[in-house]
Amino acid sequence: MALTARLSFINTIENKSSDDPEDLFAGSLGVIFTDDVTNQHGDASTALHYTSPHLSKPLRIELSDPKIAEDRSLFSHFLWNASLLLAELIEAGTLGLRAGDDTTGAGAGTIDVGKRVAVPPLADFDIRGRSTIEMGAGTGLPSLMAALLGAKRVLVTDYPAPVVIENLRKNVELNLKDQKGARGVEVAVEGHGWGDLETPLALENKGAFDRVLCADCLWMPWQHENLRRSIAWFLSEDDPGARAWVVGGYHTGRAKMRGFFDAEKLREVGLEVERLWERDCDGNDREWAWDRGAEDLDITGRKRWLAVSVLRRIRKDADAGKAER
Repeated sequence: MALTARLSFINTIENKSSDDPEDLFAGSLGVIFTDDVTNQHGDASTALHYTSPHLSKPLRIELSDPKIAEDRSLFSHFLWNASLLLAELIEAGTLGLRAGDDTTGAGAGTIDVGKRVAVPPLADFDIRGRSTIEMGAGTGLPSLMAALLGAKRVLVTDYPAPVVIENLRKNVELNLKDQKGARGVEVAVEGHGWGDLETPLALENKGAFDRVLCADCLWMPWQHENLRRSIAWFLSEDDPGARAWVVGGYHTGRAKMRGFFDAEKLREVGLEVERLWERDCDGNDREWAWDRGAEDLDITGRKRWLAVSVLRRIRKDADAGKAER
């Protein structure tokens, strides 16, 4: 099942007909131009329905409408494919869904391309009982799934722009209020600028989370250092099973996002890559590559793929072994 198959659009402008020719054409682009993939979804005039066969009702995803150029430049007013994939991984891992099951979408696909790819078991994405923080949440879809599927605590964060934070709180209210699955879950929405670790939020939550979620946060290379610092700050130091799940698209180019995974830069904040691979919008997996030559110049082709990674703290026993040698 295609990654975007769960989405449908809702007009939010009064008196706008749902059979508007422009809307019908826009909704058919993926059928007419089958090689092109939409990797960002929605705008201020539309809300999104996210429908999963494993949820009691569709999630309604509202999009913010930033007016200030600085706020718009963050592109948090769209739902990105990286969020769709991370949400499906959480769902599949938590519910014990089978890889390749048509009801799970691309998040549960494990189709190899050319050779065996080191993809972690879906069970590794089980969110039950976890404390999660999402960075650069945008619409908050992965966090909503975490709250509905049994996480213990869910903190949803994005850049502290009022219009972005207000929309996140609206999505939480719309989708979690009175939902049986979210009862008893501690959910909060707060602003957090990556690398800003002197705020009350950061000081009160250092090492407080065993899962850090990041979806489509890698397209700004000038923010990689700050993002790595925030992940390391909030990730638990006491739980050896603590992990960060980072999914990013190539829509701005591989060269701009790949530097986040630089091993030495990650080591500087005490992190390392446990798993890193690529998955396309149809669930095909392949090994991660630093450079794919001409493919990286093909905007249509590279939009189909996402980098999927699992980060962990550098194990003390590994450091000790290096010191002994």
